[in-house]
Amino acid sequence: MKFDCLVAEIGSTTTVVNAFNDIHTENPKFISQGQAPTSVTEGDVNIGLNNAINDMKNRLDADLIEYDKLLATSSAAGGLKMTVHGLVYDMTVKAAKEAALGAGANLHMVTSGRLRRTDIKRILEIKPNIILIAGGVNYGERDTALYNAEVIANLDIDVPVIYAGNIENQEEIKLIFEEASKGEYLYIVENVYPVIDTINVEPARKVIQDVFEEHIIHAPGMERIKELVNGNIIPTPGAVMEASKLLKDDIGDIITIDVGGATTDIHSVTEGSEEISNILLSPEPVAKRTVEGDLGVYVNMENIVELVGAKKLMALLDISNDEFEEAIKTYKPIPETDIEKKFVERLTLEATLISSHRHAGGFRDLFANGGKKTLAEGKDLTSVKYILGTGGALTRLPNRIQILKEIAMSNKGDKLLPNKEAQILIDNDYIMASLGVLSKEYKNAALVLLKKSLKIN
Repeated sequence: MKFDCLVAEIGSTTTVVNAFNDIHTENPKFISQGQAPTSVTEGDVNIGLNNAINDMKNRLDADLIEYDKLLATSSAAGGLKMTVHGLVYDMTVKAAKEAALGAGANLHMVTSGRLRRTDIKRILEIKPNIILIAGGVNYGERDTALYNAEVIANLDIDVPVIYAGNIENQEEIKLIFEEASKGEYLYIVENVYPVIDTINVEPARKVIQDVFEEHIIHAPGMERIKELVNGNIIPTPGAVMEASKLLKDDIGDIITIDVGGATTDIHSVTEGSEEISNILLSPEPVAKRTVEGDLGVYVNMENIVELVGAKKLMALLDISNDEFEEAIKTYKPIPETDIEKKFVERLTLEATLISSHRHAGGFRDLFANGGKKTLAEGKDLTSVKYILGTGGALTRLPNRIQILKEIAMSNKGDKLLPNKEAQILIDNDYIMASLGVLSKEYKNAALVLLKKSLKIN
């Protein structure tokens, strides 16, 4: 059986392959899905990829799987590990951080000001896939970014470095890396914080993903994956962001929630309301991603239990202490019994609510000589029209729609959350990440397939 395109999602634990046909027409089709454990521990992720394709072959009862195009997303072996180094934490550092997260990176270190010896030690321990240097508005402070560039260029590591700071430093930065014989590892992009109160993250995000593709060597066997793939490879969270941005341009402001086994990712694409914008303390990017590393319904299940409280969970689930302890003891990644499903649904709800409240901004009262003044800080989600659920939990659990509705219901008036009129959408085919990478080459086909999965006419 031959397909126009296969998209492989190479995760930390599972590799999923999605097959698509008619992607050059106005009616592209999602045909089938195969999955298998990711084979990082076996030294070659190709084993997991081939097993996922074989799983699809068995589901289709086909003798052979062929394809014209193979694309991929990856979060294997920790995904895209990045460190970010800027000048002022709430300005250039924040902008650089937003650029990295929106591109799909896992941030392992963020610093402001000059790098210290302990910072250098930690960078070497982390072994990042990409380092991002920012600092200084255009024609502003120069020395900090130059100092940090000197330090990083002289480290005994061959890591791609992106410079996204004061444009006056660009030629000097080039010289620093050339003199360190590392000019080939340097990428220069527009300043992420060109002027006060202006964030410019999209150029840096694009270069981060381009560099990820070029240096895709994060997991055992990924070099071979790069040889097999004849299209784009991007980080899986970055692919979800690409799909969210594509959808926002077509139907309006959106927030996408992915509750996973280890983390909960939220992607919002909205300019916010003009009313809130007028009282906002500092700028926010239109497309923002946050990742909550402590909120997962499998690997980090016990974190959520601790955050909510065991007694409260037992009361909410209406189960005894023995039943509760048994549920934790026999906990599975995919629930089977009614109690297991109720338990996972409650964990998913708590992960959804906590992560949404962390992602959203809120109101803040300031007191001065003129009295109290109410201002806003953080991401404004009040103009969001659609709340979208993707990932295993929010596409498969029976009460997934009600879980997402609770986001607006949970607002006590102090948070900039979506309102109750926001519509709920579900990625029913669980193909959003695949469509994000597909959109890089087949934008119209990706949009049609995404709307089919979301059941949007």
